[in-house]
Amino acid sequence: MFDAVVMVADETSLIEAAERLCPQLAVVDLGLVRMDVDGFMYRLRARCPGLRAVFLSAHDEITVARSVLEAGADGFVVRRRIAPDLIPAVEAVLRGERYGPQPDPGASVPGKRGHLG
Repeated sequence: MFDAVVMVADETSLIEAAERLCPQLAVVDLGLVRMDVDGFMYRLRARCPGLRAVFLSAHDEITVARSVLEAGADGFVVRRRIAPDLIPAVEAVLRGERYGPQPDPGASVPGKRGHLG
């Protein structure tokens, strides 16, 4: 599925690796981002315009996912759902789709996952 997988320890290393490698996809832990997500996505895409980004987060609130996606991320996966959701998210994002939690109007806690269109 991938030619290379690179792990980084901090935001600066991720920006530098993206500039050097210009990958198709970055899977980014939201905790790694020290600045606002808007600014981070701007810097990332300025160095690698075609890059798609899936964010991982410990936060499962729909508002967190929505703000990350509105900032320019292509996908959002809650860490506790990484096993069932990460591969579908990566596949959807690489097809040019967005992926993340969708509010379920009939439930007290949002939980449906899937394509966002």
